[in-house]
Amino acid sequence: MGSRFPNKILPYVIVAPSVVIVVIFLIVPSIESVYLSLFSVSPFGNKLIFKGFANFITLFRDMEYLNSLSRSLVFTSFIVFVGLAVSLGLAVLANLKLRGAGIYRTALIWPYALSPAVAGTIWALLCDPATGVAVYLVKLITGHTYNWMTSGNLALAIVTLAATWRMLGYNVIFFLAGLQSIPRELLEAAAIDGASPFRRFWKVTFPLLSPITFFLFVMNSLYGFFEVFGLIDVMTQGGPGKATNILVYKLYEDGFVNFRTGFASAQSIVLFVFVAILTIIQFRFAGRRVFYR
Repeated sequence: MGSRFPNKILPYVIVAPSVVIVVIFLIVPSIESVYLSLFSVSPFGNKLIFKGFANFITLFRDMEYLNSLSRSLVFTSFIVFVGLAVSLGLAVLANLKLRGAGIYRTALIWPYALSPAVAGTIWALLCDPATGVAVYLVKLITGHTYNWMTSGNLALAIVTLAATWRMLGYNVIFFLAGLQSIPRELLEAAAIDGASPFRRFWKVTFPLLSPITFFLFVMNSLYGFFEVFGLIDVMTQGGPGKATNILVYKLYEDGFVNFRTGFASAQSIVLFVFVAILTIIQFRFAGRRVFYR
């Protein structure tokens, strides 16, 4: 006969703080966003005019919003695919038995300890057109000076690189843990069978890392859509010419700068639904390729 927990109240007390936080900071704001998305709200919030689904219709007819959506897809795709590929390569190198490996691993992991705003400040200083080290090195190598603050495509590229760099440490931690948990007997058996190092990695190591890869695939997608506001606000504030005005920053701009509360609420609902659908698709298709030991 199974044992029964003696205190029936304690589990509820332990869970209660988390439930309260979720209700206050997630459920209540979500309900309020759904409600406000059906109205046109005055700048001071003291007057509501019911508009039904007009905010959503206007949203999908707004070319600026559609351009922001396309930029967000490019931005997030780079973070996910290029970022994960680079992170896996770095994790493989960090997993080698080298002198001072602990120092290398720490250096790879520390960028994730930085907040998005701090990471944005570092990259903004590195790429400053007048005093940036990166700009000086590029000029030294190519002989040309690039001002990313006046070039939309270049600004988007640099912001994307900064966001990807900031997430590398997080990815490396998980990939490195996965690599160190793979039984060496499997790799040794494959080597005895004549498999090359590349084939051993592709046929043995990578499939065993699939649960971690899938998890990071989802987490990097969420990061690209939701968690880069601070970095963009510090580096470009959505410019130049709206080139880095991705969805989460446009939502902030419409809601807290232009005071289009109803329109911004509609954007938040669309963004949430879009990312939810994207995550479901990832679980539906990418999840099939996950191999659990």
